[in-house]
Amino acid sequence: MGFLELFSVASFPVIKVLLVTAIGLFLAVDQISILGEDSRKKVNHLVFYVFNPSLVGSSLAKTITLESFLLVWFMPINILATFILGSGLGWIVIKITRPPKHIEGLIVGCCSAGNLGNLLVIIIPATCKEKGSPFGDPDLCYQYGMAYATLSMAIGAVFLWSYVYNIIRISSSRLQKEGTNRVKASGEISHSETLNPAKDTLDDAYTILLPTPESQEKLKISMSKRIKNQVEKIVSNVNWKSMFAPSTIGAICGFMIGLIPQLRNVLIGSDAPLRVVEDSVSMLGDAAIPTVTLIMGANLLKGLRGASTPLWTIVGIIVVRYIFLPLLGVVVVKGAIHLGLVQSDPLFQFVLLLQYSLPPAMNIGTMAQLFGSGESECSVIMLWTYALASIAVTLWSTFFMWLVA
Repeated sequence: MGFLELFSVASFPVIKVLLVTAIGLFLAVDQISILGEDSRKKVNHLVFYVFNPSLVGSSLAKTITLESFLLVWFMPINILATFILGSGLGWIVIKITRPPKHIEGLIVGCCSAGNLGNLLVIIIPATCKEKGSPFGDPDLCYQYGMAYATLSMAIGAVFLWSYVYNIIRISSSRLQKEGTNRVKASGEISHSETLNPAKDTLDDAYTILLPTPESQEKLKISMSKRIKNQVEKIVSNVNWKSMFAPSTIGAICGFMIGLIPQLRNVLIGSDAPLRVVEDSVSMLGDAAIPTVTLIMGANLLKGLRGASTPLWTIVGIIVVRYIFLPLLGVVVVKGAIHLGLVQSDPLFQFVLLLQYSLPPAMNIGTMAQLFGSGESECSVIMLWTYALASIAVTLWSTFFMWLVA
């Protein structure tokens, strides 16, 4: 296929997303207010707890078997690579642009976490159905494309709420501690230090230079206790509830049904006795894509009313997400193909590459709101990154199709 044909195939799904997003934005304006703030919250809950888990579970249950699962094992590693590479590039953006301290965690989050769920679930099926798609039979492409996209959604949710959540939490808590420390007198000295600092210094030096068995034992105990405390602190700070979000639970159920033949024979297929259950869940899942797209457009309205965000910071995030990260993704995926780590399925390779060229995850805004750190700035960043996604995702999709076809 020529470049113009590939560009046409890649552009139509993105144009569909833009049109539905524009409707969502229109429904959210004050004069219409069908998707006002209260309505968005209620619909978001419906998507979060009902539509997305149904979509993820039904798609995986239909397509994932033990054989196919062994073929897609590289996807979690690929998603982890997007987070690690994005974090490194985000750190470089912070060093170059020197933004306000309170949005540093937000910048790293926006650079590392892409919209691995909703956008892929929208773009991949639309690409499969497009006339002239390089991925073969439209029905088969749709079936496997939905499985890849929903698997990406489930894995992305785990990384998002375990990795980015803690980056933003640590960044905001560090600022709170700095603010508390400024209130305290900087020259405070403890009572024990003022009594005899010279003696304490000599005692410490003696312990280091001539360690006794007792001091060595104390050192071992204190070190093991410190490590234990750190591990307990990390475990207690992980948001387990968000990591095991409804979409993740839906993915687990889908995997179980797909991988266990007894469950699969009962629920999946035209002759399955409980196929009505799977059909009902699948029907609920079909509502996820249009609803999510409308909500995504409505949420972008915040960016039009958001506070001023440093221009070069926005430019830096856009350059990372739409130039450097996709280029690094080509290197990673092509390297994995060369080493035989990735199957020869062009659609699977396309999904892996596309994971590097998506705009930031929408849930980052939820995290910013949760910790009260850079919420308005996040809305502005989302507005610009999603506005430019129409061009960037189309161009990269065209290039990736040419690369894998």
